[in-house]
Amino acid sequence: MRTRRLGSTDLSITPIGLGAWAFGGTGGPYPCGPQDDLESIATIERAIGSGMNWIDTASAYGRGHSEELIGRALKGRTERPYVFSKCSFPWTEDGGLRNGLEPHAIRAELEGSLRRLGVDAIDLYQIHWPIPDEDIEEGWATLAELKAEGKVRAIGVSNFDVAQMSRLQAIAPTDSLQAPYSLLDRGIEEAILPFCEAAGIGVIVYSPMASGLLTGSMTRERIARLPKDDSRRDDPKFREPLLSRNLAVAECLQEIGARVGCWPGQLAVAWTLEHPAVTGAIVGCRRAAQVDAVLGPGELQLDEAERAELNALAYRESS
Repeated sequence: MRTRRLGSTDLSITPIGLGAWAFGGTGGPYPCGPQDDLESIATIERAIGSGMNWIDTASAYGRGHSEELIGRALKGRTERPYVFSKCSFPWTEDGGLRNGLEPHAIRAELEGSLRRLGVDAIDLYQIHWPIPDEDIEEGWATLAELKAEGKVRAIGVSNFDVAQMSRLQAIAPTDSLQAPYSLLDRGIEEAILPFCEAAGIGVIVYSPMASGLLTGSMTRERIARLPKDDSRRDDPKFREPLLSRNLAVAECLQEIGARVGCWPGQLAVAWTLEHPAVTGAIVGCRRAAQVDAVLGPGELQLDEAERAELNALAYRESS
């Protein structure tokens, strides 16, 4: 699989990488329903075998459980994929999580991540959320120190806006931004993507298939059966009045995919990768069998007619 350079770093990443959110299961601030650990490990192994060269996780996913499973899957490998993780959710004494960017909290999170992942350094370490906003400079200075110490290779942010990223530039260059982007959510196009492109900041997009809505397999019935601890039940995209519109877009994707010979989710991911500012897209898989289905977008080249048709489907308001 071809690779792209992530911003100004020395990391060359495949256009799609494995998202490990689901491997956290029901724990942490982003629960996504029950998940079998052995299936998670098999999915990681299939992704690596398929040529994906990076995995994105966070200490918050399952309160570290996602990282633990990645560590188990990578143990003993002489060659491993890049591992990206995130901080800003330090653990509390009662085992919960809170928002926090204090230097000691970030360092404690990093040490926990390194231990769970079983690596000497994390390839890309990111601030998960800019909360609290008044502490982002202090948090960023800490990440810059960790990079200088060799504990992380590159540093980035997630869910930051242009003003927040601009505040960080005086402290240390931003290697990457992670942000949501899909046919249903184009909110980063107007200001964020141009800013990153001009500043040489690599962009990794998440939810390119809108948390499963654009896969072609999501139905009203399936949504109604989502587990009570699946955070998508509270997502406005999965509720009216947006749900009908979103399912209609997914249906159109199925029609286009049938004509060009690919799965609708592949089209959705490929569309995000067409933007010149986007370096890579995170694709979440729960099962090993799903990995094969998402491999195509990294090599799929849309022609002008296909691109225009997808752009006509895309929702133009910020989510």
